[in-house]
Amino acid sequence: MRSLRIYVDTSVIGGCFDSEFASWSQELVTSFERGEYTPVLSELILAEIQEAPEQVIEKYKQIETAGAEFVEITTEASSLATAYLNREILDENFFEDLLHISLATISEVDLVVSWNFKHIVKFDKIRRFNAVNLEEGYKKLDIYSPREVVEVEE
Repeated sequence: MRSLRIYVDTSVIGGCFDSEFASWSQELVTSFERGEYTPVLSELILAEIQEAPEQVIEKYKQIETAGAEFVEITTEASSLATAYLNREILDENFFEDLLHISLATISEVDLVVSWNFKHIVKFDKIRRFNAVNLEEGYKKLDIYSPREVVEVEE
């Protein structure tokens, strides 16, 4: 049985170093290393972390070596992100967030994991992303925070 393919956005990688999110982000990375899930990273994430602190870049590399799949930004992904923009799910200042969702959608991941509660992990946004996905011929996308995906003993 294949493991779930999980698109991890940049907030999850940085979350490994945030006291509020670290335990769940790190447990997700550990789950990748154990082969419980397959991480899906993108060209966008790689670009976003270029100016990040060294520890974030090292965490990205750790996920990358845990059997990660890599997704490139394509015309198809940009077009879908533009469709989200045209539906005013987010404005152009947050085009990268739209692009994360389009990359995950086109890659047909099983779910997206993010700590971005304002633009991505939000009920009304998820419904609107999925409405566009269905209209454009793609499948619905499940979006969760790491807290909903992994268990951490407290």
